[in-house]
Amino acid sequence: MATEQPLGGNPPVRPYAAQSGMAPHPRIRNILAIASGKGGVGKSTTAVNLALALAADGARVGVLDADVYGPSIPTMLGLSGKPDSPDGKSILPMRAHGIEAMSIGFLVDADTPMIWRGPMATSALTQLLNDTLWGGEEGLDYLIVDLPPGTGDIQLTLAQKIPVAGAVVVTTPQDVATLDARKALRMFEKVDVAVLGLVENMAQHVCSNCGHVEHLFGQGGGERMAAQYGVPLLGSLPLEIGIREQGDAGVPIVASAPQSAAAAAYRATAVRLREELEKRPRAPRGISASLL
Repeated sequence: MATEQPLGGNPPVRPYAAQSGMAPHPRIRNILAIASGKGGVGKSTTAVNLALALAADGARVGVLDADVYGPSIPTMLGLSGKPDSPDGKSILPMRAHGIEAMSIGFLVDADTPMIWRGPMATSALTQLLNDTLWGGEEGLDYLIVDLPPGTGDIQLTLAQKIPVAGAVVVTTPQDVATLDARKALRMFEKVDVAVLGLVENMAQHVCSNCGHVEHLFGQGGGERMAAQYGVPLLGSLPLEIGIREQGDAGVPIVASAPQSAAAAAYRATAVRLREELEKRPRAPRGISASLL
């Protein structure tokens, strides 16, 4: 169905090999997982802004909110309401700021707790992925999967049932965060999912009044971890009030202030992410001819 498409003057977006030789999703060339070892490191903010940065460069991009217990993507993209279904089973993704999105948060009330055991949560994830009509006739170049923190059932289901072209681990510089990020990185290694690199979030704070730079969560933690495990450091992102404010307002910083230094940091990280993905083997020809 989907054919190669140019990406903002770059070469066409190709499907790259997933774990264990899985065939690409019929509507998605590359599924990219954004993970963290612990909560509170800004993983969802990073996922959304990276998705917007890829889209700003010409790609067709979607975001799948895989945190069924605490979905945040609807708020971050300023989306509400329920998605349409053309046939009572398939779901049309919601759209905001030029990207597509799907989340359990669109299907339940905001204050409804998801009191589900692991199998129910993982079933919901696979249904959200497979029942959503991603990308229309052309499909998506990238689907960013915003995983819940940790290394639980959702992550295991992703590795076993969903073709993932690569994963990105988000951490902050502080030691307690990198300790947990190591577990996430090791998890992907054990389940044969390629780790494309680390993103160090909240790396430095620049005072909005005087411009003074402070490393509130320590310095160099992401760089040291990347060197230790032999993976690239894709980017170091700032801690800025505007990033938080715009995310809460439903207009992430890459969309609301594309010329800002913070948006430039996300775009540079997205470029590195794409470069690392392009080093991966291509998906074998013949397993999904509609995408190749």
